[in-house]
Amino acid sequence: MPTPSPATLPIRRLTLRDLRACADLAEGRGWPREEHKWGLLLTAGRGYGIDDPGGGLVGSCVVTEYGPQEEPSLVAVGMVLVAERHARQGVGRRLVRHVVSMSGTTPLTLFATPNGRPLYEELGFKATGRAEMMRGVFSPDGHEPRTATRAATAEDLPALLRLDEEVFGMDRTHIVTRLPAFADQLRVAVEDGRLIGYAAAWPTAETQVVGPLIARDTDTAKALIASLAAHTDRPLRTDIDVRHEKLLAWVEARGLAPVAFNTVMTYGIADLPGDWTRRFAPLTVAAG
Repeated sequence: MPTPSPATLPIRRLTLRDLRACADLAEGRGWPREEHKWGLLLTAGRGYGIDDPGGGLVGSCVVTEYGPQEEPSLVAVGMVLVAERHARQGVGRRLVRHVVSMSGTTPLTLFATPNGRPLYEELGFKATGRAEMMRGVFSPDGHEPRTATRAATAEDLPALLRLDEEVFGMDRTHIVTRLPAFADQLRVAVEDGRLIGYAAAWPTAETQVVGPLIARDTDTAKALIASLAAHTDRPLRTDIDVRHEKLLAWVEARGLAPVAFNTVMTYGIADLPGDWTRRFAPLTVAAG
């Protein structure tokens, strides 16, 4: 019997039972497996996929909604992946169109790779920014940070949620409250008893990913990165908004090198809400 065309195969919701298939799909396209991250995305958001009759997945994507649960204010799209054997057959386009249709009038955002950007532009997404992925072994400069940092505690959560919503521009409680279990480290910056920034570091097979990174200013962001680096012996990886030129120059001087970039794109909204001057790095480019 002939193999069905991907255009005729149904799109279905992905669940945690699909973790291995999702990781296999990512690995097959040269991406890290990152089952830990897939687990967060599939529980805090929704995954969509197309089953391959021969086994595994034809393609996938994940959406994470922000704002009121009953009427989200923003949808982040990520992990748009198509198996190599099904590439250039319209699968990615079909999955993204499905998400656009499901989202109705709710604005969307995503981080596009250079290869993916033409598809998103064709579908109506507009470039609004850029993030640089930095990776390497962090080398401290020997100076004590001006800003005090410490491990976050349960008592910090209300203030942390308030700061996150103020900077991100909408409620992310369902993401932030998962960070203590998801991340290896969750640290806060404080001044006069007031929380002025926070950052997490979560594991991949080879690195600790720094994100989210929210801070009052560049010095606070530096202090948070340095404190995370001091508590791990693994290389760091993070995606920094290129408008934060001083932080990019500083992490490069400390041993991290640029390895890739992603274009921040939006659909149905001119720009992202919130305060970009205090938003240094996302939790992950897949979830914003």
